[in-house]
Amino acid sequence: MSKPEAIPYFQGLVDDFNASQDEVRVTLDTASNLSAGFLRGNPPDVGLLNYNYEMARFMERGALSDLSDMPEADRIRPEVQDLVDQYATYPGRTSVLPYSVAAASVIYNVEIFEEHGIEVPTTWDELIAVCDELEAAGVTPIYSTFKDPWTLGQGLFDYSVGGSVDVPGFLEQMDEIGTEVGPDSAVSFQKTILEPSEQMRRLAEYSNDDAASRGYGDGNVAFANGEAAMYMQGPWAFGEIAKTAPDLELATFPLPSSDDPDDLKVRVNLDLALWIPEASTEQEAARQFVSYLMQKDVMDEYNAAFLGFGTTTDAAPVTDERIVPMQEYYDAGAFYQGLSRSIPLTIPIDNYIQTMATGGDIPATLATIDADWARLALRG
Repeated sequence: MSKPEAIPYFQGLVDDFNASQDEVRVTLDTASNLSAGFLRGNPPDVGLLNYNYEMARFMERGALSDLSDMPEADRIRPEVQDLVDQYATYPGRTSVLPYSVAAASVIYNVEIFEEHGIEVPTTWDELIAVCDELEAAGVTPIYSTFKDPWTLGQGLFDYSVGGSVDVPGFLEQMDEIGTEVGPDSAVSFQKTILEPSEQMRRLAEYSNDDAASRGYGDGNVAFANGEAAMYMQGPWAFGEIAKTAPDLELATFPLPSSDDPDDLKVRVNLDLALWIPEASTEQEAARQFVSYLMQKDVMDEYNAAFLGFGTTTDAAPVTDERIVPMQEYYDAGAFYQGLSRSIPLTIPIDNYIQTMATGGDIPATLATIDADWARLALRG
């Protein structure tokens, strides 16, 4: 388990579990190299990590054991389990159990919105009107941190794409087309992602003038100090913002990228997911600990503490007022995984996004991504 801010929390859970019985002894490992562990044949007996494209490599190669017979697997919401399958599957197995979902959207300063009589926008035109109104009033509409390209990828880019493109459908078609991806293929970055990328750039123009030299840490402090009305970050930023302004009233809304409010969706990622490797020599003990971690009260308490959304059919709803507005979208399955996090790491997607957001040639950059995709498919 390597989520830095949650290490003390899970150490407490490990201590409680160890004290509750004398058959299994769990040690919390927060520093091992995961790839090296699998390569040497001694990965951790239980993984509780962010689940992404890189982690899916182990899934598709059969390195993770089948957990489908565990009662806990039956409690996972099907549409949440589908988030795992969007990256990779292994025939006949349920190898990864989603533990916590992080839902990201637009964080906004409630006081600034109220001071200027601004309603939360639900369409693209309304969003642009809000930005224009704020700018006319001398308020920076969006605080951006272009220096750290990942903040653009998971923020403006993913939000713009996810609200108008069927992300899993797009990726599935891209995989099928493979080496033939290009200007004439049924789908491609230069064709399917062009309009959302142009929307991203349009919104980027409403950013602070020094965005190119500002990083994530700068953004948290600046937004806490009221230097902008909106911030494209996930719930992980709330704690950092609170270090500067603990009483600042914040809330969230999905970024609209069409003129139909019914298209509103929330960007999500599997912030934590559980798995047990095939190479584990302690699979029964590992399953016992997984069952402990997946007790309803244990999961609910974690999600409440770290602003996560539950993955099970019996999960408690969120109660933190800052993220409550996203519950209705999550309950309705109106969510998507960010496209930027679904791209193989050998394609420097965040740098390409940074290029487009800061004035680079959008069609040419998207064509480069397609070429990278086709070359990667050729290599197999």
